[in-house]
Amino acid sequence: MSMYETMPFYLETERLILRPWAESDAAEFCALLSERGKGTPTVEHIRTSIAELLTATATTGIALLPIQRRDEGDFIGYCGLIIGRSTIEEPEIAYELFQRAHGRGYATEAASAVLDAALATGRKRLWSTVAAWNTPSLRVLEKLGFERDHVSTEDNGEVVWLTRSLP
Repeated sequence: MSMYETMPFYLETERLILRPWAESDAAEFCALLSERGKGTPTVEHIRTSIAELLTATATTGIALLPIQRRDEGDFIGYCGLIIGRSTIEEPEIAYELFQRAHGRGYATEAASAVLDAALATGRKRLWSTVAAWNTPSLRVLEKLGFERDHVSTEDNGEVVWLTRSLP
């Protein structure tokens, strides 16, 4: 079994709720992913992805969680911990929001709650990887105390690797 505590899967902030995935999130998740400009996945494909996320959460004790605004109740994106390009011992923090939710501090607010959740697991460091062109995302991570570690080149361009020691 893991030497880490299980991450809390329900997080609340002043304006947001981060909670486990539900099958009913599939259509909104499709719409979010379509904003990337690389086509729209099918709802059935996303339902499969949600099932895979829930299975991974049960296995790893960390989670990528949907974000909904507390007052409006609408799905605006996701934020959480993933293995990604890193490890279970030092997972990555990941987030993505609908464009309509950009520029309002939601990513920083959600990621801050996830940082607290990661700390509660007993982990000592987190990673994040961000496309070098994504200045707003890099700013969010810098606000949260992440520091640049190195840059790698991948098929889709340069990727900035950042770390944050916990606490």
